[in-house]
Amino acid sequence: MNTHAISAAPATPPLATSEFRSGWKTLLLALAGVATSVSALLIYSLGTLIVPLSDALGWSKADLQLLVSFLAAGGAVSVNFVGWLNARYGMRAVTGVSMLALVLAFASLTLASSAIGWLYLGYFLLPFIGIGTTPVTWTHIVNLRFKRHRGLALSLVLCGTGLAAAALPPLLSAAVARWGWQAGYLSLGGLVLVFWLSTAWRNLPAQGVATNRTPTDGVDGIPWRQAVGSRSFWTCNIALALVVSALYGLTANTVPMLRGLGFSAATAAGIFSSFGVALIAGRIFVGALIDRYWAPGVAAIVLAMPAIGCALLLSADAHTPLALLVAATALCGVGAGAEFDIAAYLVSRYFGLRDYGRLFGMHLGLVTIGSAVSPFAFGALLKASGYHPLFMLCGGACVLGPALLLTLGRYPDLSKTETKP
Repeated sequence: MNTHAISAAPATPPLATSEFRSGWKTLLLALAGVATSVSALLIYSLGTLIVPLSDALGWSKADLQLLVSFLAAGGAVSVNFVGWLNARYGMRAVTGVSMLALVLAFASLTLASSAIGWLYLGYFLLPFIGIGTTPVTWTHIVNLRFKRHRGLALSLVLCGTGLAAAALPPLLSAAVARWGWQAGYLSLGGLVLVFWLSTAWRNLPAQGVATNRTPTDGVDGIPWRQAVGSRSFWTCNIALALVVSALYGLTANTVPMLRGLGFSAATAAGIFSSFGVALIAGRIFVGALIDRYWAPGVAAIVLAMPAIGCALLLSADAHTPLALLVAATALCGVGAGAEFDIAAYLVSRYFGLRDYGRLFGMHLGLVTIGSAVSPFAFGALLKASGYHPLFMLCGGACVLGPALLLTLGRYPDLSKTETKP
């Protein structure tokens, strides 16, 4: 196994502000884009809309929870086509059509009746309708604009999901309380429309990264077919799928496990709140580190931190100090915050930007499939053996996945990549 030290990559010079001075508009555009992406809007609105939908239309809360599965299934398929569409027709056209169609789609959800199947179908189709609004598009424009400080730029932009998580619940709660559950979906469509009309249509690149361009056109990288056939690409996919699946298991089961140890609901929730704080801090901190050091080495350390958190939680009981439990969940949160921007960074550094959209989209699709399947395995394990084997499995995945990243080797010289017809 390749055991490059973190210092194996040439450290970049001290942080300069030139890229941020000239690229701050791109950062704000992408930040708003991530916050109003179809996935962020639907995921972070669901918790607020479940009770109003259940009360108004008679669906059980368990039935409404399944909307997440249909959303994940649609996202896993649709995300594979984002890069190809952007390259073929240009980001401005694809994202513009997606946003306007998304506005109409959100409006159509207000017509939902007592047949929940229609809402399931809507949540499955929405990722296709809003295909141009996914993080694939927004991370792509950041990668095109930033080079020396790409990691930090990506981490800042991907904090848009945190903005959505913070802003949507109070906004939708107020709208639903005043006008009913339909106002929730109309508010989501309104956010997309305002973003498109005010900013996005003027600032997104009009042209795509054509599939027949060469490095001399300013876009270096490995052709899609060559990248997909490489060991490095599948190493990234397998390693990060292991970590993401484990983090899904930890996110869903930490609070119930703490309740099982005898902690009150309020105490367990308070302990787990450190997960969210660490997620944001970890994302920004890791983004700055991977600009200066070899990213797989940084990733191997940071993505293994949840394994330490699992070990601490496995040894916990009702008398464990709260500070230790907070530290354990924070370690899990650091890993959760780092995974997404590490994935975007690794794809851009090892395979370039020539087919970045298609490659990152394929990666997200594969990881989404893994994270959608893992809850079934975790559920079966939980029923059969309880929380301890589940947390041991999650901890093991957070050791194996990061270890695989250490085999990636040095960054390739993408300027020497030749485009094959």
